[in-house]
Amino acid sequence: MANTKNRSQAAKKRPSRTKKPARGGWRTAKGSDRHELYELSVQEPRAEIAFIDRCFRERRGCLPSVLREDFCGTGYASCEWVKHRKSNVSWGIDLCTKTMAWGKARHGAKLNAEQRSRMHWVKGDVRDRGAEPADVIAALNFSYFIFKTRAGLLEYFKAAFANLKPGGVYFLDSYGGSDSFLVQTEERDLDGFTYLWDTEKYNPINGDVLNHIHFRFPDGTELRKAFTYDWRLWTLPEIQELLLEAGFVKPAVYWEGTTDDGEGDGVFRRKAVGEACEGWIAYIVAEKPGAPSRAGRRTKR
Repeated sequence: MANTKNRSQAAKKRPSRTKKPARGGWRTAKGSDRHELYELSVQEPRAEIAFIDRCFRERRGCLPSVLREDFCGTGYASCEWVKHRKSNVSWGIDLCTKTMAWGKARHGAKLNAEQRSRMHWVKGDVRDRGAEPADVIAALNFSYFIFKTRAGLLEYFKAAFANLKPGGVYFLDSYGGSDSFLVQTEERDLDGFTYLWDTEKYNPINGDVLNHIHFRFPDGTELRKAFTYDWRLWTLPEIQELLLEAGFVKPAVYWEGTTDDGEGDGVFRRKAVGEACEGWIAYIVAEKPGAPSRAGRRTKR
C-alpha cells in the first residue's frame, strides 16, 4: 500500500534520507545532546523553506519575506530563513528560554551581523500579538497539537490570523493513519544512533495521545524520554474546519507522494483525496484574505 511510513517517520514530516555512515558508533548517551539529536532526526528546514516558497508563489505570485515561526524551539528554521534571502526577516516565538538559548549558541552564532539583525528571538505565547505582521506563519512539528480543546485550538488559529498580513499564508503539518492510534514503539536507524517514537497512550474517546522520543546508541545506552508530547491527535477535517471558522480561506491539504516501493518521497502536492493507509504525513496551507504585501518579491507565474 502506498505511503505506509511508520509513525517514527510520520513524526518527522519527512521520509528517511540516506545518512552518512556512522563513524564507528561514536555516539553515546553521555556524550550526546538531545536537541542536536532531535534536529538530526526530525528537521529539514531547507526543504520546508523550499515548500513555503513554492506554495506562496503559486498562491500569491510573489515570494514571502517575513516569517513568524510559532513554537520555534531552537530557531533552526528561522535562522535558515534569514540566510535564504537577504530580504528575509524571521520572528521565532517560543516559551522555553533554555531551548532558544541553545539555538542561539548553535545556529544564531553562525549568522553574520547583518543576518542577526533580521533574526528576532521572542520568548512569548504564540497566541500573543506580534511586533510585526508576517507574510508567513509556520507552526510545524505538530506543536499546535498541544491545544487539546476545540475552543483552545480556535483561539490559537484566530491569533495566527491576526498576526498575518492581508494575503499572508499559514503553514501547518499533521500526521495520522491507522498506526497512529496504536500503543507501540517504532524505531529508525540514523547516523550513529537510533530514533524511537513511542506512543505510550491513546484515548479514542477524547483524542488524547502521549508520545515520547527516545534515542538509543551503539554501546547500548539510551536517552529515555528525551522529549515528551502530551497532545490531542487532531484530524485533517477538524483542522480545516477550525481554520475556516478562524477566518482563513482556501485551506488545502498537501499530501506526500511515494516512491515505487511505497515509501514517502518528500514531495507534497495539493490533494483532495488521500489514502487510508497505516501512516501518513501532510501539510495544511490556508490564506488570510487580501492582497499580498508589496514588500514581497514579484515572480513570474
